Amino acid sequence: MATIANIAQVSVDGDLDVRSVPGVRRTLDGLIDSGCRRVVLNMGRAAYADSAGMGLILAELRRMRDVGGLLSLTNVSDRVYQSLCRMRMADFVPIARAGATNEVPELPAGALPVWRTTFRVDADQLDRTRRRLEKLLCGLPLSDSDLFDLNLASGEAVGNAVDHTCAAGVLVTVAAYTDRVVVDVADCGGGVDGSCLDGLQDESDPFSERGRGIKLMRLLADSVTISPKSTGEGTVVRLVKMFPVPDGACK
Repeated sequence: MATIANIAQVSVDGDLDVRSVPGVRRTLDGLIDSGCRRVVLNMGRAAYADSAGMGLILAELRRMRDVGGLLSLTNVSDRVYQSLCRMRMADFVPIARAGATNEVPELPAGALPVWRTTFRVDADQLDRTRRRLEKLLCGLPLSDSDLFDLNLASGEAVGNAVDHTCAAGVLVTVAAYTDRVVVDVADCGGGVDGSCLDGLQDESDPFSERGRGIKLMRLLADSVTISPKSTGEGTVVRLVKMFPVPDGACK
């Protein structure tokens, strides 16, 4: 299990059945009780989920929603996905199927945003920054779960920039295009090297919090890139979230 702030990823070590459910429930309940409001349940090792497992997912989903949080499933096998669909649960819990990839096409050359806004972060009032981001993003065609995730990922990027670089020089830019929203968090310090995306530190290392933060941002956004600023010193963390394809449209 990897945790940072109010985000956690929990791996199910085997099938989610009557024998494994109590342990998973204790883990999830402990996270929720401690204030965690975003849990990604990694089902990569679960080839089967029985009625007890389905009941656990439903109960924890309801509990998270009651406290304003969100539970989602990732690496869900075809068999488990089919079971979730037959139980009418696939419409209520965000699911990423095993082997699925989020394809984020490059923006066409010269593409202009529908709108763009940039503002400076007040390091002493990060809550105000988060509220401003949420207000900007809530008007976009994102699902509730996508909006929840992008708000968390953006807040994580801002917090990292303030904590690890130049607290007084962090800028946030939100740009809405026809098919996506892009959030850039720019700092004026050393930032983090893009290689961190591939060479994350051991999650058991107490000094690897930033590595975990990047990994979890990648769970929450469709694309995360880190690059040097085009002018001056510092780095830019770019988060991209694609808008859902309308029903009936070609995917």
